[in-house]
This record gives sequence, C-alpha cells and structure tokens, in this order.
Amino acid sequence: MLKKLAIFTMVLVFNINTAKADDNVTIITPTSEAANGLDLHAVSEIFKDTENLEEFERALNDPDEGINNLDLDGNGYVDYIRVVEEVVNNSHAIILQAAIGEDEFQDVATIEVEKTGNDYNMHVHGNEIIYGTNYYIAPSHVHVHTWPIIAWIYRPIYRPYHSVFRWGDYPRWWRPFRPLHINVYHGRTKRFTNRNSFVVTRNARVRTVTRVKYKPRTSVRVTKHVGYKKTNVTTKKITTKKVGLKKTTHRKTGRTTVKKGKKTTVNKNGKKTTTKKVKKTTTSKNGKKMTKKKSKKTVKNKK
Repeated sequence: MLKKLAIFTMVLVFNINTAKADDNVTIITPTSEAANGLDLHAVSEIFKDTENLEEFERALNDPDEGINNLDLDGNGYVDYIRVVEEVVNNSHAIILQAAIGEDEFQDVATIEVEKTGNDYNMHVHGNEIIYGTNYYIAPSHVHVHTWPIIAWIYRPIYRPYHSVFRWGDYPRWWRPFRPLHINVYHGRTKRFTNRNSFVVTRNARVRTVTRVKYKPRTSVRVTKHVGYKKTNVTTKKITTKKVGLKKTTHRKTGRTTVKKGKKTTVNKNGKKTTTKKVKKTTTSKNGKKMTKKKSKKTVKNKK
C-alpha cells in the first residue's frame, strides 16, 4: 500500500511540474493552406535518408512516396519541385523551387547546412509566403554528420547540384498528377511525421547561410493566390497575487497607492494629496454619543 502511495505521489508531482512548464506554450503551425501540400517534417526525413541531392529530388517528387502534394498555381495538378544548391566555403543552401510557368519559379523551402570545425548544423526553413515567418524544422537529437547526404555534399571535390528540369521539361519517370485530399495526404506522411528526429522551432540553427549569395525566386501569381494570415497562437498563463493590504495601480494620469486606510494620489500637476480617515465624536440631544468618519485632505507640492 505504501509503495502504491509513493508511486501515486511521484506521478502527481510530475504532472504538477509539467503543468508549470506549460504555462507559456507556443503553438507553431504553418500559416497558409498551401503549406499542407508539402510537410517539411517529411521532407527533412527523406533528406536525412537519401544518398545525394539527385536522389533526394526524385524522392521528393515521386508519387509513390507521397511527399509532394503541392499545387501553388491552382491548376489542379501537383507542381514539380526542383532542387538548386548554392555553396560558399562550408555553408550550403539547398533551395526547393516549384516550377509553375515558363521561367517562373516559387521558392518553397531552403535546406541550410553549415560546418564549423567538426560540428555540423542544419535546418529546413519554410518560405515566408507559404509557411509564415520563422518556420524551421531542425534536428532534435540526431547526429547530422552520420547522414549519407552530408558526407556527399562535404566531399573534398564537390560540385553544387543544379536541377536541369523546369516547367514543361520533366524527368521521364514523372507525370503530372492530381493532389490528394488533405486527410489522405496526412495519412500517407504519418510514417515520417510520427518519428521524433526533428522538431518545429522559431529559432534558426544555421548562422553562416548569409554568406551564400542567392536571389530568392518569388512568383507574384503565387503570392496573390496563396497569401497567409498570422494565425500562430501563443498562450500565456497569468497569475494574480494579493499581497497584504497593499495595492498599487499605475496609470498614465498618475500613481495611486492604497495602504491601511491611507490614500496618496499624485495628479498631473505634480501635487501630492494625502487623505486620512479621522473619527469625529458628537453628542446628540438625547445624550448619546455618535461617531462619524470624516476625510481630511492635506495638499503638498511635489518635491
């Protein structure tokens, strides 16, 4: 019985501590419906598991994999996403672009990788038009340097990858296909999103990506079609405490302090007014004593 009671107490304490830790909870979600067509969590998983960027591009667009369900131009067909890489020293920017017209592309996300000494950092940065501001997918506990694709892009002799495909010029193995319903899509990507290799965050992990000179590709048509609203929700628990009999209120017009029946007010003119409650005793015609409270004001100039 004592053992069960001890276990119950430990569980109760754990739940209380968890509740305290969740007083400030930030819910990070993409801010447009278009973002539901490409789950960056799933993109991160296939990036981690592929051998090189050419293989990654194929896995990204393979209908059998079910990762890409993106229709940015609204023509009823999934857009082909090509991969373009820019490299400066040990900083790599791997851009995912949707081909939506003749020489018209829309950046969807950027996989950013850096190497400092023997340390590697990476994150996937969602495009602001589609995913909202500061939307990142970053490794949680995995070791980036063990990924096969990291070893590939950091070979001693390496040429950055640039996809040769564009709108109307696709690989032989690829054909335009209709997007799936969002519920079906989420069901297909569960095998990736249920893993705990990556987390969604507002904080960037890669700092040196600014060295890479790259001009983002943005389509006005996609900007108008997609748009986004700032729907990220931050919940905060507010606690109010009563401290003795003292109450302080700050307002633009002055400061009011109430303490043990004494009231001091500082008005706009800088004068201090103190009000004290005093007792006044009178005797009525019947010989009874009557006590009446009266307020006494003392006005002093502000020092």
